[in-house]
Amino acid sequence: MPQKAAFRVSLRLLTQWAYARAAPIFIASALCGFASAQAADYTGPLFDAHLHYNDDAANGPHPLADVLARMHKSGVKAIVANSRPNDGSKALAASPETRKAGVTVVPFIRLYRNRTDYDSWFKDETIYEMVQAEFARGVAGDQTGPYKGIGEFHLYDSANANGAVAKKLMVFAAKNKLAVLAHVDDTAIELLMAHAPDARLIWAHTGIGGAPAGRVDELLKKYPQLMGELSYRPGLTCDGGRLDAGPPQGEQAPSGGSERHEVRKRGGPYLCPEWRTLLLKYPTRFMIGSDTWVNQRWQYYEELMKGYRTWLGDLPPDAARKIGWSNGADLFGVKTSN
Repeated sequence: MPQKAAFRVSLRLLTQWAYARAAPIFIASALCGFASAQAADYTGPLFDAHLHYNDDAANGPHPLADVLARMHKSGVKAIVANSRPNDGSKALAASPETRKAGVTVVPFIRLYRNRTDYDSWFKDETIYEMVQAEFARGVAGDQTGPYKGIGEFHLYDSANANGAVAKKLMVFAAKNKLAVLAHVDDTAIELLMAHAPDARLIWAHTGIGGAPAGRVDELLKKYPQLMGELSYRPGLTCDGGRLDAGPPQGEQAPSGGSERHEVRKRGGPYLCPEWRTLLLKYPTRFMIGSDTWVNQRWQYYEELMKGYRTWLGDLPPDAARKIGWSNGADLFGVKTSN
């Protein structure tokens, strides 16, 4: 074979060999890139719309520096603070360290001075008087200003939504443009809204008892002022476990209520189809929250926020940012965060 022809054959064979070796690498890289794009977590700011800084955390293993570090690490830029007693929320708002951590506090008036109030607030006139007094004072310190809401409160019997103080507080909230954070079932949502149709009601957990997605859809359609907060929401994610870690398995809620929450190790959660559909139907009506009602929730705080970022990444970017940040920020007039 002539020398030039031999050289051309050798070059062709070498080129084919190089392509053969490179093609699988290129294809694998492309597929990995595609998978990464599909599974990318939400990376924007988070608005924690359900945060408690209770006395057993503040006076125990989670001083202010600890909880602020957890928020900062998690990219949480604003919080709805509601605490038992209200001193915890006031401490968060008052401290210059909170602003240094990049966290804006939206203070709510909690109805509980102690654990006993969980079961009787709806008929206790001293609770109504306490709310009025707190509202008149507002919060002082670095983030001085008015309260922006009432709650979280619990109703373990939906009929208690018709309690005298429950009615008065709903009217008071509507009159003063205060949002209401309510841990109730779907029946109680209807009763509470009947007292004050113009009230802004945030449904804590969007029904921790597991109201079907269709029922949630019905209520959101009926009440334009209703919003859903998604901590502990059963059936929200489909990873074989719950989104959230809670108290030890079988431990009862401190109020004496019947709900029980389990601790489960999770992989990357993804949205169940019916809930993904619902969130995309109402992208301006949902918010996320940590519900740090016991100290163990603070221990899992970064993991909880990471879980939210994972399933928010399953949504279009605009919807993810609304649910993760903008809905809460817009509702309470918090400056937009990058």
